[in-house]
This record gives sequence, C-alpha cells and structure tokens, in this order.
Amino acid sequence: MDGQGKHGRRFLFIMDPIERILPDKDTTFVFMLEAQRRGHEVFYCRVLDLFSRGPQPHAHFRRAEVARANPHYALFEERTEALTWFDAIFMRKDPPVDATYLFATHLLSLVDPTRTLVLNRPNALRDANEKLYALNFPDVIPPTIVTSDRTMLKQFMEEQGGEMIVKPLDGCGGAGIFHVHRADRNLNAILEAVTIDGTRLIMGQRYIPEVRQGDKRVILLDGEPLGAVLRVPREDEHRGNIHVGGSVRKANLGESDRRIIDAVGQRVRADGLYFVGLDVIGDFLTEVNVTSPTGVQEIDTLEGTNLSERVIAFTEARLPTSRG
Repeated sequence: MDGQGKHGRRFLFIMDPIERILPDKDTTFVFMLEAQRRGHEVFYCRVLDLFSRGPQPHAHFRRAEVARANPHYALFEERTEALTWFDAIFMRKDPPVDATYLFATHLLSLVDPTRTLVLNRPNALRDANEKLYALNFPDVIPPTIVTSDRTMLKQFMEEQGGEMIVKPLDGCGGAGIFHVHRADRNLNAILEAVTIDGTRLIMGQRYIPEVRQGDKRVILLDGEPLGAVLRVPREDEHRGNIHVGGSVRKANLGESDRRIIDAVGQRVRADGLYFVGLDVIGDFLTEVNVTSPTGVQEIDTLEGTNLSERVIAFTEARLPTSRG
C-alpha cells in the first residue's frame, strides 16, 4: 500500500483500539481505507494519546496502513506532534460519552480551525447528547419525558396507553433500553434500576409498534441524506441494533423520513455535525447519533455504493489551504 500520494494530506483518526474493530462492519475502517486509496497519509491514536502543553494540544500517534486482509492493519513508528500538524482529524471514538471523552473534546476545541479540520466539531460533540439533542426537533419526535421521578414516568406511561420505552441518557448500542408495561411486575424494579433509585435522569418515550418492522438508520452528510438501512430486531428482542442480533435490510426514504431530514438538516449543518446518524422508527425521530455513527458498510453492501468516497471527498473540499 502506498499510503501517500502526490497531493496527499495528513488524516488523524482518533478511535477505539484498531486491533478490535471489525473490518467488515466498522465505518471508521472504510473511511481510513478510502483516505488511503485517495493518496492521503492515515494516522491513528486513541483518546488517551491526546495531551496539551499549555494551550497547544498534541498527540502521540502512529502512521497506519489498512487493508481488507488478515491482519487488517499495520502500524509504524510512533511520533508526537501538535494537532495542527494534521490537515483533518476524525473524532471517531465510540460512546459512552464519559468524562475522558468530554475532556478530549475540550482539547480538540483548542485546535486552530484555519489550520486543521476536526470532524465532528468538538463543541457540538459536547453539546449534542445523542438522546437529548433530538428534543430540538419537537415536531418529529414521539412524546418524550426526561426525569428521574418514577411517579412521573408511570404517569407518562399511562398517557401513552400503558407502555413505553425507557433509556439512559448516556447509553449506546441499545444498552439499558427497556420496553415496559403497566402489567409487568418488574416495572418498579426496572424504573428503580434505570433511574438508580431516583438519582439519575432518564428518557421515556412512547412505544412505537412499527419498531417490529425495523429501526431505520439514516446517514446525513452535512445535513443531506447519504443513505439508509433498516435494522430489524429478532423475534425475542425489542432492539434492532446489529450487535444484539438485528438483521439489516434495504431502506427507502419515504415522505416522513424527508420531513425529519428537513427538520434536522439545517441545524446539524450549522452546528458542525458533519456526519450524523438519525434513528427513525415509524414516522418519528428517536435519536441523533453524532459521536461515531455507523451503518456505512451495511448500506454499501445492500446498495452497491461507496459512501466513504463521498465522505472523504467532502472532507477534502473543506480542508485548509495546502501546506505546500
């Protein structure tokens, strides 16, 4: 693999351990592949490789080469530079968004945007909680409550016909999500557990029966639809997430999807949330994934596309002036 072309730029990917990713599933992996194919140098680090000397953020990192092979990566010499040494930085660390993640976004916010493009914009990653950010779009979300109060949650559930979905605000990948019913003898125990005895805010949402037909992931690039995939839950599951056994099918964008995209697109573009995954069930937006949205490889396989080509081309078009 060449790794650097005549006009190659330097792309840093901040991510989870590269040895643990699934090369046939991971979206970051195909971004790296495409950047490499287009002649850019690809570099790799983890969140804890970031540090700052005074106001200047730096990283310990290694050059990487990736391939659809076994092993799927090779890492080269470690070096240390200021983050402005890179032309583009992809913040692709998976949730949860914990204190370490938030501190990393603070360091990334110190990067001079006239020298280095950071995707997604660090302050937007801090502000856009993947559950709460959807509240900015009240016309396209299901009835929703955010509270730690179990009495309020049960009252809300009754208003929704005696069932609802409850989820932690800092969860990911379907973790901690429950479909609860008024007749469930475990209801009180579940609400105690998810609210940690009333000490943690959680989200309750109307249960949307269309989830049995699938949870649609719609990928947006700069506020415009890039592609979509339907994640269908197993018969014994209420979650369609792929890693808990959901299957994937082709997904078309319907009228309600377009309405959701129109509602969300301008805001995410203004916030610098360049690459976003919308979770849509039935006619409703349920979450806005901003930290490390996935689904690109599944869409490519089903549709015969190469979405990463469009993402890297978008990045190239917004890079600072060539360093010569």
